[in-house]
Amino acid sequence: MIWNYKGKEIREIIDFPKDTFGFIYIITHKPTKKSYIGKKFLNFTRKQKLGKKELKLLEGIQGRPPKFKIVQKESDWKTYWSSNTTLKALVKAEPEDNFERQILQYCTSKKLLTYFETKYQMQYQVLEKPEEFWNDNILGKFFKKDFDPR
Repeated sequence: MIWNYKGKEIREIIDFPKDTFGFIYIITHKPTKKSYIGKKFLNFTRKQKLGKKELKLLEGIQGRPPKFKIVQKESDWKTYWSSNTTLKALVKAEPEDNFERQILQYCTSKKLLTYFETKYQMQYQVLEKPEEFWNDNILGKFFKKDFDPR
């Protein structure tokens, strides 16, 4: 399954603009028109312990030698279907043709990813329209249950 951005298919990491850190997306279930808005990083970064050979090469340098190195690896963005459990279960149960994955915006930093994800979720009123969206919270601060009439 591919991602679409303004009518253009995105299949490989080279299809993204040069400084892209991640993107904001909307996944829509075509039969019900229900959607989910989220963000996705293009790369994962993690700390990896240095091996014996690498530590040996650092012997003799002044100061305290590092114990870890930062390793960057392409994320699973090509096969990603959101963190929402309801949506993921639906994707497993139905053909992928029933879904559309669309990129709303590219972002160049982690901070901008969070900002624009929040902006789109507020703009589309994802918590106020439970019949249209699977999102159940924004930033872990605003929840769908807060909008339930009592």
